[in-house]
Amino acid sequence: MTSVDFVPIMKRASAFVTDEGGITSHASIVSREMNKPCIIGTKIATQVLKDGDLVEVDANNGVVKILKRAK
Repeated sequence: MTSVDFVPIMKRASAFVTDEGGITSHASIVSREMNKPCIIGTKIATQVLKDGDLVEVDANNGVVKILKRAK
């Protein structure tokens, strides 16, 4: 999940992917206000995605695709 403390960092992000949350979650609302794609409630994103991974986020279909793994 995200919180108000994350907003400055969220401005730099291209998209948001969270383990928890719903359509009224902080990440969902901030993504709408910032006009950025967001996939919430994945349950496993932080286990699968690592810092430095290059990912493609398709929020229309709810798909996060790993394009390149960080070394």
